[in-house]
Amino acid sequence: MKSIKTGIGRRSFIKRSTLASGGLMLSFNWLASCDMTPKKVKALPKEWFTLNGYLKIGDNGMVTIMSPNPEIGQNVKTSMPMIVAEELDVNWDDVIVEQAPLNTTLFKRQLAGGSQSIRQGWQSLRMAGATARDMLLSAAAQTLGVSKNELSTNAGIILHESSGKTLTYGEVASLASTLEVPSEVLLKEVSEFKIIGTSRKNVDGLKIVTGQPLYGIDYKADNMLIAMIVHPPAFGMRLKSIDDIQSSQMPGIRKVFAMKTHLDDYDLGAFDNDAFNEVAVVVGNSTWEVMQAKKELKIEWEMAPGTKKEMDLFGRKMTVETPAGLESTEDHKAIFDKMSKTKGRVVRKDGDPETMFKNAAKIIERNYTCPFLAHNTMEPMNFFADVTEERAILVGPIQTPEIMEGSVSKRLGMPIEKIDIQMTRMGGGFGRRLYGHFLTEAAVISKEMNLPVKLVYSREDDMTQGTYRPAYHAYYRAALDENNNLIAFHVRAGGIPESPLAANRFPAGALDHYLAEDWTAPSNITVGAFRAPRSNFIAGAEQAFLDEVAEAAGKDPIDFRLELLERAAKNPVGTNNDYEADRYAGVLKLVKEKSDWGNTDPNVHRGTAAYFCHNSYVANVLDVVMEKGKPIVQKVYCAIDCGIVINPDAAINLAEGGSVDGIGHAMYSALTFKNGMPEQKNFDDYRLIRHGEAPKEIEVHFVKNDIDPTGLGEPPFPPIIGALANAIYKATGVRHYNQPLISDKNLAG
Repeated sequence: MKSIKTGIGRRSFIKRSTLASGGLMLSFNWLASCDMTPKKVKALPKEWFTLNGYLKIGDNGMVTIMSPNPEIGQNVKTSMPMIVAEELDVNWDDVIVEQAPLNTTLFKRQLAGGSQSIRQGWQSLRMAGATARDMLLSAAAQTLGVSKNELSTNAGIILHESSGKTLTYGEVASLASTLEVPSEVLLKEVSEFKIIGTSRKNVDGLKIVTGQPLYGIDYKADNMLIAMIVHPPAFGMRLKSIDDIQSSQMPGIRKVFAMKTHLDDYDLGAFDNDAFNEVAVVVGNSTWEVMQAKKELKIEWEMAPGTKKEMDLFGRKMTVETPAGLESTEDHKAIFDKMSKTKGRVVRKDGDPETMFKNAAKIIERNYTCPFLAHNTMEPMNFFADVTEERAILVGPIQTPEIMEGSVSKRLGMPIEKIDIQMTRMGGGFGRRLYGHFLTEAAVISKEMNLPVKLVYSREDDMTQGTYRPAYHAYYRAALDENNNLIAFHVRAGGIPESPLAANRFPAGALDHYLAEDWTAPSNITVGAFRAPRSNFIAGAEQAFLDEVAEAAGKDPIDFRLELLERAAKNPVGTNNDYEADRYAGVLKLVKEKSDWGNTDPNVHRGTAAYFCHNSYVANVLDVVMEKGKPIVQKVYCAIDCGIVINPDAAINLAEGGSVDGIGHAMYSALTFKNGMPEQKNFDDYRLIRHGEAPKEIEVHFVKNDIDPTGLGEPPFPPIIGALANAIYKATGVRHYNQPLISDKNLAG
């Protein structure tokens, strides 16, 4: 075991929000399930004892463990408590999991984003379990009159080996809860893990499949009204006037009014992103009645001027400029064409790439693009709000509850301690629910109505509101000498309105001569994080280009990458390379072995790719077969190095989901604009992958090591796009540079 200082006292452990006790608490015992027999009811504790903010122990040894972070489908509500249970040394069958309340003093980083929940919570979760175990041992030592060093634990039982005496955690929990929190505790060695590294069922699994209330859309309250919004039909327009004479008199309608989500003098926070600050609001008794009234609203819109707004980006002030005008996809294509020929801002330069390109025997240059994408979460955007003079209770699906707590406080002019945001399970997020304007809207509407309100977005409301994945472009050049050796590499990447460039990632560090430039173009179309932000494009473009370079060099694509990584490992160029070359090579070697690379059916066409992002490494081999002239993904091999895997089955699920998601968006999805208006508004004209188009088989393998766990929700998404493009080339003999690939003229029909 290794010693770790807790750095936290009893006062911090037990501090609670004054409103948390009245909040929605969703708990589920996966062993007892939702159908509790009289025997199981009797097994529940008569009394609970709190040892720290992460857990409490019942008088019968049952343990409740709090899951602090929002659950967005990444299974942290199971995996995070597993970490606590491991260090506590408890029987997982005796564990009940509850969603923790929002408490920024007690819990670290209560948000879901960046594939950071497990990575950021690893030490604090282990410390919580180990601290409780230490306190239980101290209580047992007092009870038995022996030294704590003579005691050991196993599955919730404390043993004094020399006397053979045992105590359950429940028998000493009352005494343990009165003891001082130790200043230092011992953590297990990885070799001692019993729960971590084993597959455990999703603690909400039975509730999900039996349709029990879990999600924000399920939440109901007495006297709750339904609200919906109407925003401008085009980016670059704003609300001018509302004629609600007819709609306000329709059955069930309580009020129609205009609302500003944020006041004019408000400095936007990092996740206050909102394309249309002023919207029309319809409030009524039911969703159906409100939707009918929306149709009868007569609204006049006008052109919006360009704006400059101050944004507070986690303490760093920046000015955000939004241009006026109505943009179209054709305008964006013209920008891409111009910037492919225009020198960008130099972000990194190693050696003398200009001279190497001038003297090269062969130069390969290619352009890659991808469109705007909508998030399209399965659960519609929604939030419940009950705002009074005394407090604001908000319940719903949000990835950034601790950040939005401050935003709502500022908008309502209410002290933050009176704001109670309660987390529900989310029916998808993928970055869309990082941006909490809909939460703020719900709060403002409730305050206006002086009644509890649930705000609900229709699919069209959400898909046309903004917060999209940006449109990106990347221009690549590679210089080869007379022996077909790669001697220089150049990337110029940009987007509307942000750049996807990651200048210090591979192949940076593997070449003496390397140049990375970026650019951006302003837009009034709002964008936000999409699963694996920026990497979701640049990885596919880079990996498709590297395959083309490998072919020009006459080398196997995996061997070509491994040669570059060997150089980066043994004699790296530069000091800012943000990847570990050995780990990067490790996933390529693993996927090469597991896929039996090089030995395939001639009718099966293979593509490969690998990428590093969110602190993890993923490599793919993807098999395509052609049926009636169309590429069909037959099988995907996925090799991952994300450090210690907490819950293998859940980790495999994340890798499978990321692979399907990446293939689907690369193949089919696009959001286009004409005169500022999104041309796709629902699933009848916005293409997503269908069940029959998903890979027939996905095989996932993990590199086994003792490295602290890193990200997994996002890393499987980016490289699969490059593997897909490379496999399609092998199948058709044609390379495709513009997403969506299935819409490319060479695959039309």
